[in-house]
Amino acid sequence: MSAELDPTDAPPDPPARVPLALEKALIAAAMAAMALITFANVATRYLTDVSLAFTEEYSVALMVVVALLGTSLATAAGRHVRIGTLVDGLAPPARRGAEIAALALTVLCFGILTGWGALLAWDEYEYEVLSSGLGNPQWWYTATLPALSAAVVLRALGRMVRLLRGADG
Repeated sequence: MSAELDPTDAPPDPPARVPLALEKALIAAAMAAMALITFANVATRYLTDVSLAFTEEYSVALMVVVALLGTSLATAAGRHVRIGTLVDGLAPPARRGAEIAALALTVLCFGILTGWGALLAWDEYEYEVLSSGLGNPQWWYTATLPALSAAVVLRALGRMVRLLRGADG
């Protein structure tokens, strides 16, 4: 038997104060909920010719949650989207600098989403905006944007600190 690493295996998660298992568990729960909602919709449509179209509201909200949690997880683990052609040929210090610059831009982008998303959720709360499908308060859904964008900001800052300390990357 060989002790060689399998190149298809994902690298181990970096150490973090808040374990990355939190995002993984929340992603799994949201995906399971989406699968259950979709199954119920298909089953009732097939068996009764009645569509549960209102469930689309929950599915869309859960997709946003999964996307933002996935972004948080990828950012913390250093698996976010990057242009390898530009960075892979650089010396390790320059590569680390490029990673820190990308993380700074991530903090800026998701910081803006956090601020404006919070203002949007507050407006929807203040003006009692209701969702079109179920009539739920719209801010219930909108509040996930600033909350999970803030999680991305915190994960990016955590990775940036690890990179600056030379402990990651």
